[in-house]
Amino acid sequence: MEVKEKVLHAMQQNSQPMRPGEIAEAAGIDKKDVEKVIKVLKDQDLIYSPKRCFYQVK
Repeated sequence: MEVKEKVLHAMQQNSQPMRPGEIAEAAGIDKKDVEKVIKVLKDQDLIYSPKRCFYQVK
């Protein structure tokens, strides 16, 4: 499973908006990698930020 898939999977398992650190912990990957993937996922319109520094799957 690639990093992007791990991030999406971790976010889908949690119904609440998550911070990058929480996503990294849930997915078992580095926070810096999560932050890079978050930018890509936002550009692809797969996730959104309901409040500052929190992210959720659409």
